Amino acid sequence: MGLVRGVYDAKPVGFVPGGASLHNSMSPHGPEAAVFERASSAQLIPERHDNVLAIMFESRYVIAPTRYALETPALQADYIDCWRGIESHFDPG
Repeated sequence: MGLVRGVYDAKPVGFVPGGASLHNSMSPHGPEAAVFERASSAQLIPERHDNVLAIMFESRYVIAPTRYALETPALQADYIDCWRGIESHFDPG
């Protein structure tokens, strides 16, 4: 996932233009906890997002980051924390 311009609605904090994230096949991903909760209770009406350009590439292949990508100071070590606090809304009945 990459952000070219604007503020990405699924990750409004920490995902800036020029930034990218990698979610390999079978790895968890999605909007952060606060965005998920807001979207789960929002009225389902069309929304317009102006001045935003986000891109996504999908592949069935596992993408291996380079050593530089894994060791750069620009890497967000706490990236996974954005999903802490997501509550289950699943009701099997």
